[in-house]
Amino acid sequence: MIFKRKAYEQLSEWKKCGGRRAILIEGARRVGKSTTVTRFAEKEYKSYILINFDKESSAVRRYFEEYMGDLDTFFMFLSSAYRVQLYERESVIIFDEVQEFPRARECIKFLVEDGRYDYIETGSLVSIRKNVADIIIPSEERSFKMYPMDFEEFCWALGDETMLSYIKDCFVKEKALDGDMHKKAMLLFKQYMLVGGMPQVVAAFVDGKKDLNAADEEKRDILNLYRDDIWKVPTAYTSKVAAIYDQIPGLLSKHEKKVVYSDISPKSGAKSYEDAFFWLADSMICNVCFNCSDPETGFARNGDRTYIKCYMGDTGLLISHAFGRKDLEKNDIYNLILNDKLSINKGMLYENMIAQMLVDSGYPLYFYTHYNTEKKRNDIEIDFLVSESGTFNRMYSPIEVKSTTRYTTTSLTRFKDKFGKRIVRSIVIHPGNLRVEGDILCIPPYMTFCL
Repeated sequence: MIFKRKAYEQLSEWKKCGGRRAILIEGARRVGKSTTVTRFAEKEYKSYILINFDKESSAVRRYFEEYMGDLDTFFMFLSSAYRVQLYERESVIIFDEVQEFPRARECIKFLVEDGRYDYIETGSLVSIRKNVADIIIPSEERSFKMYPMDFEEFCWALGDETMLSYIKDCFVKEKALDGDMHKKAMLLFKQYMLVGGMPQVVAAFVDGKKDLNAADEEKRDILNLYRDDIWKVPTAYTSKVAAIYDQIPGLLSKHEKKVVYSDISPKSGAKSYEDAFFWLADSMICNVCFNCSDPETGFARNGDRTYIKCYMGDTGLLISHAFGRKDLEKNDIYNLILNDKLSINKGMLYENMIAQMLVDSGYPLYFYTHYNTEKKRNDIEIDFLVSESGTFNRMYSPIEVKSTTRYTTTSLTRFKDKFGKRIVRSIVIHPGNLRVEGDILCIPPYMTFCL
């Protein structure tokens, strides 16, 4: 099953540059990179060659080593090996899983300068040291990140495009949805949270007429694939990556979801886990959220890399990661979530989902906490901060995520008292309908993609 993906439009925009640059699509395994670029090549070019470096023979790799100084011969061998006729300015060559052969990425410089064909690269872990250690990253390369299917793409897959238009219109007008439509939109959101955005999982859900168990089987296959990838990590930090990966549900189930390193391993600190978190972030298995100690002067320059939260990149995978098959069946977890009767872990799932949706919208993840020395506890906890403008005159919105309709907004009030001058709007994301409470905008979780 082929789904409509926003990455296709990004590729179409890139193609208009007429071969001046290659394009690199980064993304976690199984997010649909290869499927999307192959479909794009089939529809937009006269011919294409797909080189999968995860499986490719040593003979093809040798072409890159021996013939960059003789591109006529290089293309002759390539065309012959794949039995594909190449047409000048009408063919594209795809380097799939390019991280498995970094030399091909370095060759992009010469291939783009030659100008005969277009080049698309796909990969994950492209920034890991071993994949960039001995190569010069080509300036002739543009890149973008591809994530699991976002909420809009999920709705497209289920045939609910009309609902999306209605949600956007209500968001712009700051108007609550009709009661029945709100219930329908919340049901869509909960299905998205349970299934996630991995295309093969969504396909199993759609083909199975919304069979959540069929989707769960596909998710477990992907989780096993990720675990296999982790054991390929350099041995210096394999065990640390595996330990974090295993404990993500436990870390997120706490009220304060920041990573306490000693909980992962006794007597450990942030420094010893630096490479492990970089690997998880670069693989895009996880979305890492950094503490911003001073929002007034910018998020990145005040990001505390020793004080972080770690979310799964796909919430559907998180559910299957957190609950075993027997737990799901015995406790009927899917049914409890669909009917708003899950008493534990609901906050974990909502916050992970909002983190995922913010990343989909292009926001880097930052949070804020303030420790009160007199009370000896945090008295301000802001789940997310999103920037509304550029570097100068920076404006931002604090976001709190609530998994129920009964809550307080004490942290938002205190945050405004402390940093009020640059706050655009305080936002609460909750299961209720849209409403405005003073200067706080309360929106349902399905509206997060509108931010």
